[in-house]
Amino acid sequence: MEINILIGGAAGQGVETIAALLGKVMLRSGYGLCLDKDYMSRVRGGHNFSRLRIAGETPWCATGKVDILVSMDQETYFIHQDTLQEKSRIIYDPESFSLPQEEKRGVPVPLQRLAKEAGGAVMANTVAVGAVLVVLGMDTDSAEKLLQEMFAHKEGMVEKNYLALKKGYKEASHHCSACFSMPDKKIDEKRLFIDGNEVLGMSALASGCRFLSAYPMTPSTGIMNYLAGKQECGVVVEQAEDEIAAINMVLGASYAGVRSLTCTSGGGFALMVEGLSLAGMTETPVVIVMGMRPGPATGLPTRTEQGDLEFVLHAGHGEFPRAVLSATHLEDAFYRLNKAFYLADKYQVPVIFLTDQNFADSARSVPPFDFQRLNYERHLVEEKGLIRPYQRYRITEDGISPRALPGQFSGEVVLADSDEHDEKGNIIEDADTRRRMVEKRLRKQAGLASEMEEPTLYGHQEPDILLMGWGSTYGALRETVDNLGFQGRKAALLHFSDLWPLPVKAVSEILTSVDKSFCVENNATGQFAALFRRETGLEVDHKILKYDGRPFMPEEILQEVQKNV
Repeated sequence: MEINILIGGAAGQGVETIAALLGKVMLRSGYGLCLDKDYMSRVRGGHNFSRLRIAGETPWCATGKVDILVSMDQETYFIHQDTLQEKSRIIYDPESFSLPQEEKRGVPVPLQRLAKEAGGAVMANTVAVGAVLVVLGMDTDSAEKLLQEMFAHKEGMVEKNYLALKKGYKEASHHCSACFSMPDKKIDEKRLFIDGNEVLGMSALASGCRFLSAYPMTPSTGIMNYLAGKQECGVVVEQAEDEIAAINMVLGASYAGVRSLTCTSGGGFALMVEGLSLAGMTETPVVIVMGMRPGPATGLPTRTEQGDLEFVLHAGHGEFPRAVLSATHLEDAFYRLNKAFYLADKYQVPVIFLTDQNFADSARSVPPFDFQRLNYERHLVEEKGLIRPYQRYRITEDGISPRALPGQFSGEVVLADSDEHDEKGNIIEDADTRRRMVEKRLRKQAGLASEMEEPTLYGHQEPDILLMGWGSTYGALRETVDNLGFQGRKAALLHFSDLWPLPVKAVSEILTSVDKSFCVENNATGQFAALFRRETGLEVDHKILKYDGRPFMPEEILQEVQKNV
């Protein structure tokens, strides 16, 4: 059993505040939940909404159906009325707009008037929270404690919000008290309620990252905001004037020995590609979190897409090794970004970590992370392993040269050059040295390939139906496999987190044994399916593609699979 709540309204009406407060109440009450956001690129006006899905165990993703619609304006009702169920309820302000006469599911609550009576129209969202709680048959105790925590530093605001909460609760109780039964509570351990950007910021900090330089660009700005709020941890955050400056600052910090990070989106990454090639030539470790959104150009700046896989695989001029990892779900992403830092340091290459708006802005209740699982190796040469005279680009069997920091060893100089160079780091022009240095750098690719994890098979161990995907589609695909299983179908999922070098052993073995295979992607051209075909010579039977800027819902994927099996 589960409850699905959608809160919608214009930017500035407190949609996110309602969702966040309700989410924390549900978390402290022992429920599992997930929250996703759909918002326009506006400061005021437009239509924004958040979906909150509540269950006994933590759901993997949002779903399309709505049990409770909190309609902060009339537009919200008309846009989402088709997602309502027969027994759904609509909380709305009858003094702001009216529902159609035939609509009998309304729960009228004069949000604005009750908020003003409590102390100010700004508290209409608190009134709405009270109304939702009584419809769910819950008390206000947890909400009151949260309001105390939120407003204790603002004189008089705790009491005013208490009053607003109670007024919304009482008014809604006249129309719909305990209209829904809450799910059975199964979670008795502490959980975090955290979104994707916060997870990546936490992972970077825990992985030893102490410098971030970036230019704000949706959907990755939340990572910068998170780290900027952790100054007590010794991290330096620089808002650069543009993405060109950002990546060059990060390269400078990394060269000096600081574990560093930059984050951006497609348009910003386009400006970074010369710096990316500089990292390739100087063999400087760098981690770039690239939050995808629909393009080209500005595209849909606050929506989601998986359209930049081919871009990051081939970005930069010249040939040099790189690794590409991706965020699938919160629990995995925390540890996988740590792996990105490990790979960058060990192989002295750029590592690109792909996310998207769906991952970045979606929150779930998850167990606390295990910091003991993180890898802190820096792979710097030590005195006992130093060969003198020191050569920064010494040619080695695996292509990895000994990395020392400037000033680390007395009498030794660390050179770095963007021109082609010899083992010492001096500029060269001769063909033989050029050939040997290119081959040295490219030998790292074999080592990187050995570090890539095969996708885990989820579902039936001998499936007839195979779903493939990567990135933030994980939750929707996992639930699709579960739904197919409920129908008696033998279905499984292979979901990729490590994308390049592409691990292909597991999928190559299973793909030839299934009846039907599907690759599911949030783009228009099937970029991962094309990469898989290029690397293995194998093709999936069907591609399920979505490129309207919105994430997949499990029911959408299920419907497409059922059409073709």
